[in-house]
Amino acid sequence: MRGCIGYIHRDKPICKVVSDMAIEAAFRDPRFPPILESELKDIRIEISALSEFKKVHNPNHIRVGVHGLMVRKGFYTGLLLPQVAVEHRWDREKFLVNTCCKAGLPPDACERGAEIFVFTAEVFR
Repeated sequence: MRGCIGYIHRDKPICKVVSDMAIEAAFRDPRFPPILESELKDIRIEISALSEFKKVHNPNHIRVGVHGLMVRKGFYTGLLLPQVAVEHRWDREKFLVNTCCKAGLPPDACERGAEIFVFTAEVFR
């Protein structure tokens, strides 16, 4: 992976969001160097269109391989796509822990009042 930037709001046309996020992922993801012109021929793009978020009160309702997760507490938010848990072979607990960590929260934040949301994703490759 060389870039991954998401946009979870529904205030712009999807064609504009896809275009903007492709540029952001290619050139402005702070975790990776910008894509070089020489790399373009080998680039594979994956787009995940997310469903609406649904708050979950019981973590047992999370279905690994179906749901993505968003965890929120205060100003901290972390989101992981459904395919991330599958790729890493995480169970429900590891998926929750890693989503909390992505948010910058302690691993047990979901047990201490963090909100949990699930969503599905339609993946385009």
